[in-house]
Amino acid sequence: MKGTRFAVTAALAVLALTFACSKQSDSPTSPSAKAASNDNASADGSTLKVTAPTPTSPINDAQQTDQQPTLTASPSTPKFDPTLGPLQYRFEVYDQTGAKVQDSGLVGGPTFKITAQLSFKTRQTWRVRAEFQGLIGPWSTTASFISADGGYIRGNEAFDPLFNGQTVGQIIGHATFVPSVGIRIEDTNSYVKYAIPQTITSGEFSVEVLGLRPNAPGGKLKVMSMSSAYPDFTTDPYRFDIQYRGNTGSPPNAITFRALYGSADDLSVRYEPDTGTRNSSVFILNPSTPYLWKVTWGSEARVQVYEGGVGGKLIYNIGVKSSKGSYNPQPQFAYLGAPPQRSGEDASIPGTIYRNMWIGARARPF
Repeated sequence: MKGTRFAVTAALAVLALTFACSKQSDSPTSPSAKAASNDNASADGSTLKVTAPTPTSPINDAQQTDQQPTLTASPSTPKFDPTLGPLQYRFEVYDQTGAKVQDSGLVGGPTFKITAQLSFKTRQTWRVRAEFQGLIGPWSTTASFISADGGYIRGNEAFDPLFNGQTVGQIIGHATFVPSVGIRIEDTNSYVKYAIPQTITSGEFSVEVLGLRPNAPGGKLKVMSMSSAYPDFTTDPYRFDIQYRGNTGSPPNAITFRALYGSADDLSVRYEPDTGTRNSSVFILNPSTPYLWKVTWGSEARVQVYEGGVGGKLIYNIGVKSSKGSYNPQPQFAYLGAPPQRSGEDASIPGTIYRNMWIGARARPF
């Protein structure tokens, strides 16, 4: 009997020990981060165990000047495993009606530049979340901003989208708005004129241009230009014209420019590329390709052309030091194309389409 009682007691002890070990294995001493990342969806629908990003810019209905602002947030951080990643991010942008206007897709960091065309001067909202290998983190809080108010002229700067079917400049002659594209100059005597309230003695004038084609009829055809209020553009002491020469140009299809810093007669304040540079600056431009034409002036007169528009490939970059005189037209005017000249010299380029014009004492902000 004693042996039987001992065997029963031993069996009960083993059973108790097994049960105790089983209970202990149900409660690990520390959570498993990677397992936590794959848990079922949380109440907010997220399946990735990370913190929500925090929007930092633009927020609180901040007024934008860039038509396509850059959205920025603080990054998400893993809740359990600091080595989890790299994380990717998804941004969503909504218009004033609550309709989604853009989904960024997955991007490599918590920053995204909007590429959709937003309605002007309206409240836009956005949010962002982290994602990893098909798992999704929680959405950030919703941030908001007021989209750019379209074109303006104020102080020493002006911006004109032009693709929105209107202009803050003055149309002289014949021009046509191409829906969602820009404004088309129809003949050599037509142009768009901007009166700048405060003279820009050092700054930038840039615009995206389409429709430029090789061997256009004419000689010294003007893509864009500036001047004072002198009655004849040719002899204006502050004439600054940027050319894409036509089939009678010297040579045809050359990009070149001329800047006068206070006199049409004093050659010491006339700045332009030399003949050799002009002869080596022949470009066969594609009329369906946008080109950003950028002019800067001050201690140097420089023209740059970017194939593909803003952010495109730099194909022309010529500057001339302007050590004498100063660029100080009062009043100052800027033109898409150029005014016709008493000398009969070719002015604007028919069929040229312009959009996103900028002029200011600071660099183009977008």
